[in-house]
Amino acid sequence: MSASALHLPPNAPALWRERLGLLLESTGEGVFGIDLAGDCVFINRAGARMLGLATGEVMGRNMHALTHHSHPDGSPYADSDCPIFNAFRSGLPCRVDSEVFWRADGTAFAVEYSSHPIVEAGQVQGAVVTFVDITERKRAAGELQRAHDELARANDELERRVAARTQELSQALRQLRELSAYSEQVREDERTRIAREVHDELGSLLVALKMDVNWLHKRLGEQGERSPEAAGDMRQQMRCKCQNMSRLIENAVDNVGRIITDLRPSILDHQGLWAALEWQAQEFVQSAELQLHWQMEVPETLHLPEPAAIAVFRIFQEMLSNVGRHAQASVIAIRIDTEDDQLQLRVQDNGVGATRQALEAPTAYGVMGMRERARQLGGQLHITSEPGEGSCLQLSIPLEVAP
Repeated sequence: MSASALHLPPNAPALWRERLGLLLESTGEGVFGIDLAGDCVFINRAGARMLGLATGEVMGRNMHALTHHSHPDGSPYADSDCPIFNAFRSGLPCRVDSEVFWRADGTAFAVEYSSHPIVEAGQVQGAVVTFVDITERKRAAGELQRAHDELARANDELERRVAARTQELSQALRQLRELSAYSEQVREDERTRIAREVHDELGSLLVALKMDVNWLHKRLGEQGERSPEAAGDMRQQMRCKCQNMSRLIENAVDNVGRIITDLRPSILDHQGLWAALEWQAQEFVQSAELQLHWQMEVPETLHLPEPAAIAVFRIFQEMLSNVGRHAQASVIAIRIDTEDDQLQLRVQDNGVGATRQALEAPTAYGVMGMRERARQLGGQLHITSEPGEGSCLQLSIPLEVAP
């Protein structure tokens, strides 16, 4: 590369010009020099190529007007604000990477440039400017920033989801604890009820029997001292007492049977789940004075394992209990059948219904208990209800068919 191609000052020493030319052409950065008027006094080919011009087309032209005339948004850039010119006006170097240079075709490119004053004999003669196209760097930085922003958003979303999931788990744990406490309270209430029945009914019956036995024991001891006629009268009284004791014993047996049935209906063991469900339905509608529409279509060979059968029976009991406590219904329809290898048990009433909020409330322990039992069986409990339109509770669980 000849020094003349650089358009260096003609009065420069030849050796200096040659070395300076080699130095300027060896770099990929653009380099140009300006005088105090801002006109170009030299430029290397890398710089001219970035500006879309030949070196000869740049020499002598005002570099601010040629390539630095506008801001990135296209608004005019006054040369009085130009850091390049201020380098020789104020004698201060600068380095800028937030602006653009403009090409000859009117397009702009992101640029990083530095401007240093040229000082000779203590006087500023101009400035030398180095610049490089940083479009790719800006693009990479933008992509990196976008990736960082996306990662930040992803982290925020992950944190939001983790927080939401943690809140859901906390709420589920709280509901589980409340359900456990409710279940324990129900068991304790049941124990209290059974204890009261045993005390009030069986206890009174046993006390009466004990008194009758003591009476008989005393009268039998006195029997030898009585006349034959008095002894005959006493025997008649003792026969009456024995008949009364027999009635007390029958009442005690009935009470024991009723308490046992409340704890676990014997029909569930003796006749199976289907008979137990029908018996429970009949007992309920008789007690609640409801009209019953009963329909059961299950194969005779169908059976459930004992734990599953007990769970289905308890869910059915809770369904009926909900109708009795809340529905204010006059008719209840119960359908039990099989479909797609699923047992379907549906209880529908014509009562007052309920809102979704009421059914999903944290204090709806009965519904929570039924759903938990259904999940343990691998099934689901669906509830459809609207205020004033009654309710429908449907249990669906997988079937196990006997060979």
